[in-house]
Amino acid sequence: MGTSVQVTPLSGVYNENPLSYLVSIDGFNILIDCGWNDAFDPALLKPLSSVASTIDAVLLSHSDTLHLGALPYAKQHLGLTAQVYSTEPVHRLGLLTMYDHYYSQKQVSDFDLFSLDDIDFAFQSIETLKYSQNHHLTGKGEGIVIAPHVAGHLLGGTVWRITKDGEDIIYAVDFNHRKERHLNGTVLESFVRPAVLITDAYNALNNQPPRSQIDQGFLGRIVNTLKGGGNVLLPIDTAGRVLELLLILEQYWAKEQVGYPIYFLTYVSSSTIEYAKSFLEWMSDSIAKSFEDTRDNAFLLKHVTLMINKSELEKVPEGPKVVLASMASLEVGSSHDIFAEWATDVRNLVLFTERGQFATLARMLQADPPPRAVKVTMRNRVPLVGEELIAFEEEQNRIKKEEALKASQSKEEDTKASNGSDVKEDDPMVIDASNAPASSEVTVPNGVAHRDIFIDGFVPSSTSVAPMFPFYENSSEWDDFGEIINPDDYVTKEEDMDLMSMHVGGDLDAKLDEGTANLILDSRPSKIVSNELTVQVKCSLVYMDFEGRSDGRSIKSILAHVAPLKLVLVHGSAEATEHLKQHCLKNVCPHVYAPQIGETIDVTSDLCAYKVQLSEKLMSKVLFKKLGDHEVAWIDSGVEKTETEMLSLRPISTAPPPHKSVFVGDLKLADFKQFLASKGVQVEFSGGALRCGEYVTLRKVGDATQKGGTGSTQQVIIEGPLTEEYYKIRDYLYSQFYLL
Repeated sequence: MGTSVQVTPLSGVYNENPLSYLVSIDGFNILIDCGWNDAFDPALLKPLSSVASTIDAVLLSHSDTLHLGALPYAKQHLGLTAQVYSTEPVHRLGLLTMYDHYYSQKQVSDFDLFSLDDIDFAFQSIETLKYSQNHHLTGKGEGIVIAPHVAGHLLGGTVWRITKDGEDIIYAVDFNHRKERHLNGTVLESFVRPAVLITDAYNALNNQPPRSQIDQGFLGRIVNTLKGGGNVLLPIDTAGRVLELLLILEQYWAKEQVGYPIYFLTYVSSSTIEYAKSFLEWMSDSIAKSFEDTRDNAFLLKHVTLMINKSELEKVPEGPKVVLASMASLEVGSSHDIFAEWATDVRNLVLFTERGQFATLARMLQADPPPRAVKVTMRNRVPLVGEELIAFEEEQNRIKKEEALKASQSKEEDTKASNGSDVKEDDPMVIDASNAPASSEVTVPNGVAHRDIFIDGFVPSSTSVAPMFPFYENSSEWDDFGEIINPDDYVTKEEDMDLMSMHVGGDLDAKLDEGTANLILDSRPSKIVSNELTVQVKCSLVYMDFEGRSDGRSIKSILAHVAPLKLVLVHGSAEATEHLKQHCLKNVCPHVYAPQIGETIDVTSDLCAYKVQLSEKLMSKVLFKKLGDHEVAWIDSGVEKTETEMLSLRPISTAPPPHKSVFVGDLKLADFKQFLASKGVQVEFSGGALRCGEYVTLRKVGDATQKGGTGSTQQVIIEGPLTEEYYKIRDYLYSQFYLL
């Protein structure tokens, strides 16, 4: 029977809400992505809460909130206990993203949906995988193999390949086929005819101009604004697409020697750049090669100043500047406050590089035409002073006294309970309360009263007021050189160091980000001051697509090339989803699904796969030959059922009929040319064929594979007179294959 596969969207279908999908493979439940929005709306997580406890594994594809923002909350409050898998950059940068959101929310509200400890708990147990690394699940997931592959959208971004019984389920959302400054393009096109492809329709209706044209317009608008005396605000994510923007600005500033300052402002900016410096092997080939050749790290930013608090920005000299500040939604964070201050100046520019999340201030400002005025709520956390501080302290003292009183009463009750328990009269360690003096003070011969008396020996004196201290035997191990020391007891684990440094906003070297540390360590009583403003929007508002996603034309082309047997569409507006669905039904495959939230669709393959057992008698007669990473052999056998209902292959009693010769392998003429040259044969390409020696010619005819990749129709033709040279080259040709 084929592998049973069901897909159930929990969030993010027919809209642009966070991504979260349940994929069940033969009863093993995999949650792919666990997203939330910048507003952290608990209502979005209701479908997840109903299934969280049944989930067996979690796969994360990208490091932004839309893909992993709900993980700390789900782990702490929804009963999600499954093992989580991601790449190293998604793990580390996702952690920073959640820290930045927590700090931003805490500055303007009494945010309590999750804490720093909740974030740490959720991320510290993530198991990280490298690109193309096959990880075999165990236990209930036995037989399932997962592997992350390059998505091209964010650093460490993943196209997940899930395999069981030879059938592939591919999860590919937010992929980008274009190579960028810091990322290679996706490898999605390398997958052909998977059983199921789950992808998004987010960009199905958008078509992008050439990247060089976008870059030119982007840099031109920024420089013109600066030359006109204005400031430029780029609302950005914490640790995702901002890395590409920083490289664009850094390289242009260095090339053109631009003198205006650039500031990167998030609560974790220094940690973000430190991690980026250490993740070069996850980046584009050009960045990796540059580092290998010259040891030049692309993220040694010489023209960008890192800031972690808006108060630092207020101290810089007046004048035109570029500020990249989180959050991209403009709902919270430094970008929100900076926008409110800069929007009223006609010289300034707010440059959006991604579509704002639905129902956010950023999305409102991206409307066409944009609003002329917007209402903005300014919130700030200020220390309590005067009467408010006195009242707060009195309330805290009252609470402490109540807690102390409760603790005292609880202790008395425990003492009474222990005294009332069954006690053996001859127990030397128990004092008979009836014989004890009324006072805890005991008078000794010299007339001095002592409250506590401890007496050597095994039996306490009748005048003692408490049992002896308990005695613990030292169980340390010793050898000829003294006590055996375990070095691990004195070593702080690396992950603990990371978390310790992150808790105080530190970078990889545990340096303290002063502003972030003040925010965390400031235990002074405070309150939120709120003020609603109507901001006149006089500055320029521009949206340019730097999202790093393939556009509609490219998506359709890639899907046609991948040609899945079944296609599931998620995450995109209703219009975009329906448009892509109709296109794919006509041009990609006949089975296209676009399920609603909570709707389970069965995408089990129509192909039948059977598990068979190879009997020892059969295997003893089989001759294997190594072919690349595999071993192949031809077998003739009969099928029968065993006592356990397993199908078993056994030798045929009669001699099997002869079969046609089968060549196993794939000949590449360029590789064969090098092989022949190494054997001393003169060889060159001529008219698409390979000319070997004086008279022999090799050519390939036919398609490489049949439609669907089910079998080869390619032929290799060898032509020439039947000379010694002909037979020698034919033998060389046969050596490149395995003849069955």
